Amino acid sequence: MSSTFSPEPDETCQVVESFDLIGSKWRLAVLYELLDGEQRFNELKRETGTSSRTLSRVLDDLQDRAFVDRRVEEAAPVATYYTLTEKGEALAPVFDEIGDWADEWLDDAVATPEIETQ
Repeated sequence: MSSTFSPEPDETCQVVESFDLIGSKWRLAVLYELLDGEQRFNELKRETGTSSRTLSRVLDDLQDRAFVDRRVEEAAPVATYYTLTEKGEALAPVFDEIGDWADEWLDDAVATPEIETQ
């Protein structure tokens, strides 16, 4: 007799579904940066360290999922600004909790082991 739990095929975990929506490295980085408020495309590119192509794709995806709003100012030079929607802003406490967890647990996990020299 097996003691492992096997969910029904149409039964899904909301935590896993949530990570499917926001869980990529670049989506998380962009959402985190936008917690500080409205930013231009190039500001996000610089802060996240991503390529223009990847950032554009991530921002489009976050817009489609209603986490981010886009505003374009047509006056020369054209400027594109991004902000979090109410749905995106609702992630702020999640980032705070992850930060608290990281402060407590990651220092030991990411400590660089000493390399012995001969």
